Amino acid sequence: MSYQRIVESDLYLRVLGITFRIAFNTTVLSLLIGYPLAFWIASKPALKQGKLLLFVMVPFWTSYLVKTFAWMILLGRTGVLNSMFLGTGVVDRPLNMMYNEFGVMVGMVHAMVPLAVITMLPVMGSIDRRLGQAAQTLGATPSHSFWLVYFKLSLPGATAAGLLVFISSLGFFIVPAFLGGSRNTMLAQLVITQIQELLNWSFAGALATLMLVSALLACWIYDRVFGISTVTGGSGRQSVGWGRQAGMTLLQGLATFSNAAGRALGRVVGERGVSRLLPICAWTMIVFLVVPTLLIVPLSFTSSQFLSFPPPGWSLQWYETYFNSPLWKAATLRSFGIGLATAILATAIGGLTALALSRSRSRASGVIFAFFLAPMIVPRIVIAVGIFYLFAQIGLVATDTGLVIGHTVLAIPFTLIAVSAILKTYDMRLDQAAATLGANRVRTLLRITIPQIRGGLIAAFLFAFITSFDELTIAIFVSGGVNTTLPKQMWDDMILQLNPTLAAVSVVVFLLVTTLLLLAERFRRPS
Repeated sequence: MSYQRIVESDLYLRVLGITFRIAFNTTVLSLLIGYPLAFWIASKPALKQGKLLLFVMVPFWTSYLVKTFAWMILLGRTGVLNSMFLGTGVVDRPLNMMYNEFGVMVGMVHAMVPLAVITMLPVMGSIDRRLGQAAQTLGATPSHSFWLVYFKLSLPGATAAGLLVFISSLGFFIVPAFLGGSRNTMLAQLVITQIQELLNWSFAGALATLMLVSALLACWIYDRVFGISTVTGGSGRQSVGWGRQAGMTLLQGLATFSNAAGRALGRVVGERGVSRLLPICAWTMIVFLVVPTLLIVPLSFTSSQFLSFPPPGWSLQWYETYFNSPLWKAATLRSFGIGLATAILATAIGGLTALALSRSRSRASGVIFAFFLAPMIVPRIVIAVGIFYLFAQIGLVATDTGLVIGHTVLAIPFTLIAVSAILKTYDMRLDQAAATLGANRVRTLLRITIPQIRGGLIAAFLFAFITSFDELTIAIFVSGGVNTTLPKQMWDDMILQLNPTLAAVSVVVFLLVTTLLLLAERFRRPS
């Protein structure tokens, strides 16, 4: 009955079309913006790469709510950008940059560019730059060297980034809910409405299933074209026949066009000017990623009852409101408690799984690894609906235990990746040496393995805590409106009205996440 309703009504098919269009446009723009930034970071020495990567990692881990709140302050009719445009005479009336597709695209691209960059960087970092130099010594122009050698080798990373961004975008609801209008409603918003407002669980399940099928279809198409192994860093499928020929022809055309455009541009700005274009472009993208969130900081100290930039005066009253509010304090403490419990569980499960997979020689290892990574690939709204249905049957809705279990499911992929990365540098002969000296497996694990990979475990713990502390989707479904977490309380307040207290809360969340991220990055690096 529910599926028949979807097919018979053009409303839901139209929303599905909107969802696919926005997700596709977000993917294309995120790759166009993220590829040059990833290319520039990958060209730097390792030490500088780590520093530059923080400009990407901090926005990546910053709460979607905080980032969306920042864009609401920037894009509103009385927001920062319109105030600047009106003040400088660029426009004579406010521009409509919110409650339309432009606002949605800005918010979603800002949220997805870090994911694209982080996905592409490992592949780009593994490319030997001497290959391009060798091509140029054999007569290739820099443009031909880039498109026919470097870009071709980096395609697995770019295509994997495209898949992850597209699937993640399918499940978006925070950005379109606050920056979009009725014409930009996405499928995830309908799912939330059916459960929270209309209490139509079966129809919400049908919509979630539709989204899951769409995500699986995207994965299947991707696998047929590129090979799903590229997501985990594999080489993927080798195109053959007309597909390979068409690809090479396209790359040849892009190389020729780029070479001609580069020569023409060089005559205008000079060779030095051309060489500076990529750094200027990269720093512009970094400003796009970082500045919106930083803008909230001065707004949190405003003396006004309303959000306006620049603040008419300075005051700590909104921080006092936050720290003295029983509701905000309870939500914050609950988020801390649930985050700690989630971090412990997710680190234990992800760490032991990573250890087992690193020692396994079974062909099923790849399948098991993909299974544990599934929560990172499947749209969160689909996972939230499934967890909600299960918990409703066993009485875990509106409980802290339910929130911990739900958050742990989402955090396990991050702990698995963090511990797997550190295990790549771990010498397994240490365990063998301990075994030959009479230590059993438990003692070897506690005395040898864990102390050696302690940095990776701490990083995994911190990543899991951040994942839980910032998580909203599970909280919307599982909290039941009773056990409110900090992100859920922010969501409720943002729906009612934007106010300076939200700015103060956003700054607290941003500072906490940034501090934990810096600690995680420090421990994550192999010693």
